[in-house]
Order: sequence, then structure tokens, then C-alpha cells
Amino acid sequence: MGGTRKCVIHWFRRDLRIADNTGLFRASEHGLPVVPVYILSDWKDRHPWTGPNRQQFLCESLAALAAGLQAIFGRLVIRQGDAERELETLIKETGAVALHFNATPDPFGKSVEKAVRTLCDRLGIECHAHHDVSLHNPTEVLTQSGSPYKVFTPYSRNWLTLDKPSPLPSPKNLNTPKAIRSLDLPDISLWKLSNPARGILEAGEAAANARMNHFLRNKVSEYGETRDFPAEDVTSRLSQDLRFGLISIRTLYAKLLKADKDAKPSGRKNIGIYVKELAWREFYFAILHHFPDVLHQEFNPDWRGLPWDEPGERFEAWKDGRTGFPIVDAGMRELLATGFMHNRIRMIVAMFLTKDLHIDWRLGESWFMQQLVDGEIASNNGGWQWSAGTGADAAPYFRIQNPWTQTARYDPKGEYIKRWVPELKDTPAKLLMAPPKDGRLIARDYPLPIVDHAAERNRTLEIFKRHQAKKR
Repeated sequence: MGGTRKCVIHWFRRDLRIADNTGLFRASEHGLPVVPVYILSDWKDRHPWTGPNRQQFLCESLAALAAGLQAIFGRLVIRQGDAERELETLIKETGAVALHFNATPDPFGKSVEKAVRTLCDRLGIECHAHHDVSLHNPTEVLTQSGSPYKVFTPYSRNWLTLDKPSPLPSPKNLNTPKAIRSLDLPDISLWKLSNPARGILEAGEAAANARMNHFLRNKVSEYGETRDFPAEDVTSRLSQDLRFGLISIRTLYAKLLKADKDAKPSGRKNIGIYVKELAWREFYFAILHHFPDVLHQEFNPDWRGLPWDEPGERFEAWKDGRTGFPIVDAGMRELLATGFMHNRIRMIVAMFLTKDLHIDWRLGESWFMQQLVDGEIASNNGGWQWSAGTGADAAPYFRIQNPWTQTARYDPKGEYIKRWVPELKDTPAKLLMAPPKDGRLIARDYPLPIVDHAAERNRTLEIFKRHQAKKR
């Protein structure tokens, strides 16, 4: 193109939508043709933070985005490789005068952004990084002394008082030049991956908006009363849509405000509970922003250096869902089949790995990221460290969930377990709520528990107490 006509680039990242997209809208305000680009990563075979499920969802989201851009006279340009290098090439090919993108919350993304800003300075073009991923930037929600929060409740009190940004309009005409070189839309074979889960939700902006509207119409007014029961279809199922930016957090919040105005008092209470879940998401973003070392070590320095068992066969049994603890196995099999796991079950299986099997939370954290469609680095790390007792505002080390009593409380009829563990479909629910008696199988093809929960609980308490004594 050689710069014969000025244009502006919008670099898509985790914002794969057209509506209420800060970077895309600001790019369109220049009044120049907009070149939307997505740059594919070039790793192969295996990655510690993603896998076939999330990459499949990404591919389908990109296809939907490309179709949506055509409706506003845009064209999604696909490149692959190092982001800095590919953007430099595209800037030179198009004669772009400005680059817009929405910033990401993870340390790797921030390092790439720093390099891209330096690139734009060197090339003499405008560079605009926008806050889009959350309602509030981590630097907005601070204590009175200006320091970051380490506990959720005071963070959320502050977060709730702050004015929330309003949704932005959608651009009407991007007028993307047609001659720009682009790769084909990808499929997961590009990364030498195969066999994604069969139960992955439909991707794309339209599907995400349909899920959001269904949740707001039919579920949110009872959310707080029903959210902990995994057998019921009562959660929002929007986590992967927020992760990939198929919906905007501003739009979601605005719709929640409207629902709150129209709701009965009990409905408003439940909406408020859901809004606090959004605050938890932003709390973990803030923790990662201010304390990026949480990706490698325990947030609470008191628990750094804890001894962990070698993973071995018990770790493989946990990953496959064959531990002999029905609620744990159901969760792990749901994950393998759908790339999703109910949040209550995430806590149970994470605490089981760290407190019953004494396996390093980092291994579980990585396994979740490789399997989850909604794998969000900040929230996943926060959840794992919460369960391990090592994180920000974490469960105390001595609060150890009992998988048997958790089953009785949250899956009393065994419906969730029987859905994902077919070997137990004819097993009476009461047998799913306690260890098998006298070492007898509860179903012919289902294993005995690989550990004794009571004994492992006592061992965990001893490990933490001994480590705590050494620190004094």
C-alpha cells in the first residue's frame, strides 16, 4: 500500500467484539480507514497456559468477528508471529498514522505493549493503549494511603462506590482497504493441536450477547440463592465471553443496573451478589497488576517454601477424574468434556489437590489453564492460591473442605455426579456422601478413594503448622 492513503490500525487482542470496544471505537474516531488486525501466536504442540479448548473457542470467535466486521465495511487482517515485528510490517505496508489497542492485565501482555509503544515512537506514529478489560483500572482502587488492597472486602466496598464508565457506541463504517495481505482464518491445527472438548459453548459476539441477555432475563434475580448447586443451570456462563472480550464489562454492568431498577427486593439482593463476583474478578486483576510474582510464588510470604509431594500417579488420577471421590471426579470430567467447571466444584477439586493430595497448586493452576475455555490468568491464580491457603484473602490453611460433606450440601441428590460419572448412575445418593464402608466398592467400575480425607486433613494441618514454626 506504501502509505498512499492514511489509515489507523486497531490491534485486536482479548476484545473480539465490535460493540462497546474502546480501542476500536477510538480508532474509528480518526475519520480514516481502519485496519483491524489479529496476530496469532506461533508456538506449537503444547503451551503451559492454554490448550485445544481455548484455542478452538478463539478460532470460532475470530471467524465470527471477521463476519461482523464485514457488516461495517471492515476486514479482519490475520498475521502470525511476534507482535512487535508483525505490527511494524503492517504499519509500513499501510502507511498507518496511529495504532490503537486495548491493554491486557497480565505481565506478558504488558511487556509486549511496552515494546509496541517503543516501536510506535521509533516509527513516529501515534500509539493509544486503552483500558477496556475491567470497569476500573487497578490503579483506581487503592487504600486511603494509596497502596493496593490485599483483602477483598475493603477493596469491594471502595470499588462499589466508584462511578462506572458507560458503554460506547459501535463504529459504523471502518472502510478497511481491501488490498492488505492477510492469512486465512485459523483452526487449531495451526498450533498442532487436536481433539478439543465436544461441549464447548458457541463462540462469537452474537452468541455471547444471547447468553448475557438470557442470564439477565431468567437467572440473575435468583443468582445468590442458586449459584452453588452445580446440577442446576443457574450461573451466568459468561466467563469465557468476558475472557475473550465477546461482551463488554461496561455493557454487562449497565444491563445489571437496569435489571436492578426493575427487580423486586430479593432480586436486587441477588443482582448485588453477582456484581460482587465482578468485583472479585477485578480484585484479582489488581493483585496481579501490583504483585505479578503471584504467578510464580505464594502471595503470602509466610507460606513460601511449603513442601509438596511429587505429583506422580495421584496427580494423573486427579486430572482424569478417577480419584474415588465422586464430586471431585465429576468436576474433572466436566472439565475434560466441556472446557468448563462450575465454580463451587473448582474450589472443591483445587482444595482436594492441595490439601488431600498435597500437590503443588502451581501444577493444578497450569492444568486448569490448559483445559478451561474461560482460563483467565489472574482469576485462575487467585482461585488456586485461595484454595491452597496461600493467596490474597485466602481461605485459612486450617479451613479444609470435606468432599463428602460438600456433596451432601451442594449435590444432595447426586444429580451432578451422575451426569458426569456414568458408573455411578444407579448408585444411591447417600453412598456418594461418605467414604465407602469396609473398603467395598460403591459401583462395579468405580474405584475406591485414593486417600483417606480425615488422615490427609490431619497431615495438611501438621505440614502448615511445622512450616509456620520454622518461620518464627
